[in-house]
Amino acid sequence: MSNYTNRAVILNKRPQGEIQDDDLLLEERPVRDLKEGEVLAKVLWLSLDPYMRPRMNDAKGYMDPIGLGEVVVGESVARIVESRSDNLKVGDLVTCYSGWQEYVVFPADAEMVYKIDQKDNVPLQTYLGVAGMPGRTGYCGLMYVGQPKAGETVVVSAASGPVGTVVGQTAKKEGCRAVGVAGGPEKCRYVVEELGFDACVDYKAGNLEADLKAACPDGIDIYFENVGGAVTRAVAPLLNPGARVPICGFVSAYNAEDMNSVETPFHVLKALDPVPEHRFFLVTEWQDRHQEITNILADRIASGELKYRETIAEGLANAPEAFKGMLKGKNFGKQLVHIAD
Repeated sequence: MSNYTNRAVILNKRPQGEIQDDDLLLEERPVRDLKEGEVLAKVLWLSLDPYMRPRMNDAKGYMDPIGLGEVVVGESVARIVESRSDNLKVGDLVTCYSGWQEYVVFPADAEMVYKIDQKDNVPLQTYLGVAGMPGRTGYCGLMYVGQPKAGETVVVSAASGPVGTVVGQTAKKEGCRAVGVAGGPEKCRYVVEELGFDACVDYKAGNLEADLKAACPDGIDIYFENVGGAVTRAVAPLLNPGARVPICGFVSAYNAEDMNSVETPFHVLKALDPVPEHRFFLVTEWQDRHQEITNILADRIASGELKYRETIAEGLANAPEAFKGMLKGKNFGKQLVHIAD
């Protein structure tokens, strides 16, 4: 066996509603010896993302549920520490779907493993945030599903998060009016004053419908959906003829005990007359453009054009609490776990 000791967070029980303390467990796991063509990677940074919560349920979605006793899914930045492959050498940095653990073994030619060509002035962890999967999700969903045109009004929920951050700043670059929806005055100020949105509506202030209407005097041409629930209901009457709604997710429902009873954005949008153009999308639809879009976003970070925030939890043991907090909007910007240097 390998000399390395691994720790991993596993799914111990399927959460019923909000995650409880014994649903996720931290345990030690052995690291096996490498086979030919494999590498051992040490996880440096772990990304926490809303999609992980539905995968803890015993329900078939667009991705398979996590099995009981299995490591919780997640993407990381990792460094290769052992290699039996010519494709990746010791010291190489990669993004990979390691899950919530400190070490991971995988074939060097596995899908969804990408060597990082780190650019100057681009911090390593941003390859999990605005230059990573969330950033590419925001960019692709807006540009290829939303198809913005100069002069249009783009609204994005969860505007201070990594997806919303990229959606709004990209919309501004395309000549659109960018309106965010976020929770609390601090996040709203940040979205306008630092990210450069034209307006940001505080959904916690109690005047969501009126505030959103005031922020969108010409209606809404693109609504980038991250949240669902009350935000979608407030957006719906303001959608212009020809509006497009890229649906990335609806995090407000992810802790529901019975997902089948949840009102989704699809229910709200399909009840409109006319029904606006809308669809759920996955960033993997543009997997062939992974490196191209990563480079676009990394270049914008390097130049200072793409701004962002991060919330960082220290150590794998703190990942469950950070994840629970993220689902309640306690994080500011991208939620990360720093595991090693």
